[in-house]
Amino acid sequence: MRVLFVCMGNICRSPTAEAVFRQRLREAGLEELVQVDSAGTGDWHVGKAPDGRSQQAAAQRGYDLSALRGRQVTAEDFSRFDLVLAMDHDNLARLQALRPAGGAELDLFLRRYQLELDEVPDPYYGGADGFAQVLDLIEQASAALLVEIKGRL
Repeated sequence: MRVLFVCMGNICRSPTAEAVFRQRLREAGLEELVQVDSAGTGDWHVGKAPDGRSQQAAAQRGYDLSALRGRQVTAEDFSRFDLVLAMDHDNLARLQALRPAGGAELDLFLRRYQLELDEVPDPYYGGADGFAQVLDLIEQASAALLVEIKGRL
């Protein structure tokens, strides 16, 4: 099973989702069975580390984002991954335009698991509270995704 998380620049939400879900897989003993990655629909941060505020908020909860680097999603990702999860409607639309016929399953990360919100808000232009909220939402959705993955394996 292969899962790709996607946001705009791949420096806040999607690398956070990648790190959180990797840890959930490790805790469940499934890290060898599920490949996880993240990407952005834009190319502004290719090769860059996640935003320092994302790294700090994640580290406070025991997640390490330091080794992750931004990359841009490609059409080939739809054949490399089974499930592509967008953080918001804008990125979902960009992914739908890029997706070749018959590619990976595509959905909004939060909507898929019917949480209160259907989008992970972009914390980039806000304060520390936004990064904590992103972590709260991603942790909830990751728990639900883990249940789904276990059912698929």
